[in-house]
Amino acid sequence: MLALVALVLITIVGCGSTPPAATPAPQASSSGASAAFPVTLPHKYGDTTIPAAPERVVTVGLLEQDSLLALGIVPVGTTEWFGEYPGAIGPWAEAKLGGAARPQVLKDTGSGPQFEKIAALNPDLILALYSGLTKEQYETLSKIAPTVAQPKEYIDYGIPWQEVTKRVGTAVGKAAEAESLVKQVEDRFAEERAKHPEFAGQTGLMATLYEGYFIFGSQDPRNRLLGSLGFQLPANLDQAIGDKFGANISRERLDLLDTGVIVWSVTDVAKGEETLHGDTVYKALDVVKQGREVYLPEGTPPSDAVAFLTVLSLPYVLDTLVPRLAAAVDGDPATKTTS
Repeated sequence: MLALVALVLITIVGCGSTPPAATPAPQASSSGASAAFPVTLPHKYGDTTIPAAPERVVTVGLLEQDSLLALGIVPVGTTEWFGEYPGAIGPWAEAKLGGAARPQVLKDTGSGPQFEKIAALNPDLILALYSGLTKEQYETLSKIAPTVAQPKEYIDYGIPWQEVTKRVGTAVGKAAEAESLVKQVEDRFAEERAKHPEFAGQTGLMATLYEGYFIFGSQDPRNRLLGSLGFQLPANLDQAIGDKFGANISRERLDLLDTGVIVWSVTDVAKGEETLHGDTVYKALDVVKQGREVYLPEGTPPSDAVAFLTVLSLPYVLDTLVPRLAAAVDGDPATKTTS
């Protein structure tokens, strides 16, 4: 449950003090991008002006490295929140790294940005779009380098992958390229919807066994993924969990889980299924009796990619998850939804 625990606890404030390892070589933006500067980006705590094309980018946000890599830029520092992938580069993004040095990894243990390590990387841009940065943390980071915090239009950790990609593109002078990348992935979603008209109108939900039944809300990227495939969220979902990316629900509200399909993130599939089906209330739901559950074992690339929804991970997610969703809603309880 490390990934979910990190996400739930990540807004706790703090800083690190351990000296950093060797600094990776900078990866500059293309010289053609210089005409785009200076550029100003709005965010939750005001506006940040980036005076010139950045050459040393640090990601305090948890997944902006994928957008940078997709645009041909390797950050000098990344923030790791789960997976323990070298450089915090997931397997879906490895090919974009090429022969460049891996970024310095900044561990996120829920105590906030590691200010000293970030400063030692000598960044000229800090990205914190997919984050829960506090105003105090933002102000401290801004003394190190221009910092783009999370947008005010969304809840913390609620910015859509499209907006992450576009805002990263603007920040590094590659706005047009970012728009093109977004369109490519959105076109892929359109293809999947056309292939699977049975998804349209079905209800769907993503959940995990964290301190009971933890379900994600409409502003969480995981449920937006299902929405992009044609699924609808249960009625009154956000009313039940409040203005959060997700929350625990009581057994009295397990009706929210009785959807057309439910995707469970679990540490171990067999144990997770045993726990869930050991609950007589949950086991009696139609979603269980009709075999419409999909289990994602945490710590595997298919599960990690679903938690790490980016312009680079999404094509991989569609390859691995869509066939299982189709098996879940095919009307035959005997159809296996395993990988």
